[in-house]
Amino acid sequence: MRNSRQKMVDEVTKKRLASIPLLRTRAGPRDGDQWATRLKEEYTSLIQYVSQNKDSDNDWFRLESNKDGTRWFGKCWYIHNLLKYEFNVEFDIPVTYPTTAPEIALPELDGKTAKMYRGGKICLTDHFKPLWARNVPKFGIGHAMALGLGPWLAVEIPDLVQKGLIQHKQSASQ
Repeated sequence: MRNSRQKMVDEVTKKRLASIPLLRTRAGPRDGDQWATRLKEEYTSLIQYVSQNKDSDNDWFRLESNKDGTRWFGKCWYIHNLLKYEFNVEFDIPVTYPTTAPEIALPELDGKTAKMYRGGKICLTDHFKPLWARNVPKFGIGHAMALGLGPWLAVEIPDLVQKGLIQHKQSASQ
């Protein structure tokens, strides 16, 4: 049973990865025109990924960036027991990007789970960061969302709800 489940997860992951366009330019915020090229690739990849998510009724985040593309912010949400839990999401692009993955933060969940660092940065060390390192410069922000934040939400949000550490906003206001 474990092997078939492991294979299923691998197939789901492969399918998810295949739907996100890969990037080509190895450039970070300090690389001038090369960064502008990389940023265009990032936007193209993100737009295609979000569009595919909407087409498959799997829309779960919105992102925008500052003018330089170095600070990203928006909303992400997770549906649990037919209730939508929505959170602010933010991250900065490291100066060593794309060699270093961005550290995605959900500030309002800061301190509510052990799988989080100070400031609400989600823990991606064990699973996502080695995958990112093997795929530089092909992985971008869309990959960080799909293979980092998405699985983190799927594991942590139901656990936080069950422990009573977060409540649905409508339930909490009644």
